[in-house]
Amino acid sequence: MSAACPDNRCDGSGFLWDEDARRARPCTCRPARMARKRAAAVAGRLPKRFREVSFDREPIASMNGALIREVREYVRVIGERLDAGRGLWFTGDVGTGKTTLAMLVSKAAMEADRTVAIYSLPRLLGLLRDSYDDDAVYSLTELLDRLCAVDLLHVDDVGAEQSSPWVLEQLYTIVNTRYEDGRAVVLTTNLSPPELQEQIGERTVSRITEMCGDPLLLKGTDQRVSMPDPFASDTPLPYGEPRARRLAS
Repeated sequence: MSAACPDNRCDGSGFLWDEDARRARPCTCRPARMARKRAAAVAGRLPKRFREVSFDREPIASMNGALIREVREYVRVIGERLDAGRGLWFTGDVGTGKTTLAMLVSKAAMEADRTVAIYSLPRLLGLLRDSYDDDAVYSLTELLDRLCAVDLLHVDDVGAEQSSPWVLEQLYTIVNTRYEDGRAVVLTTNLSPPELQEQIGERTVSRITEMCGDPLLLKGTDQRVSMPDPFASDTPLPYGEPRARRLAS
């Protein structure tokens, strides 16, 4: 069944019947429908481990109050933030809760009926590499178009992939296209901003900072014990003024 027309004009099909011309013509809702269809090709579900994530559950419930207040405010008005192309990025040591907080943001976007694509960076780059195969469903250009069409692109472990000219080009293309189109990203990285610049390039980090402001820093010891890769099987294939943030987890 087609979704209802947000403009209350068509029957949900994206077309209007012109009685005088005896032909169908596109409804005003059709461009948005087509964008959502492209986005659905790469939209992902939350990995099973994170489906019950919330502010009231651990490990988030024990995290630093100032940091959580900032994330909570973002989630409270997430529709406005996504419409403005404003995202968040989290940095800190392994196991300090970066991915959990990013998953909370992605979950909130999904609950707001927004399209979300969730990938670890190594898996995302693997997907792009697979587009060169003869039997690939989408070409590289088509896949990049779809990645840039979702309301929120969530990329985990930015900077984890070994750099190469091809990797740097793909990352910059994705980030810059979303920057130019006013579409939000939520990112996590184990690297500090200077280290990330060294790994993925100053241009890309500059765009991320413009879209997300300064990173939210999580500190602490690794709280995970033998945790499997949350992306291994279950995931298909201006917010605030920029300011220095040094927030403990």
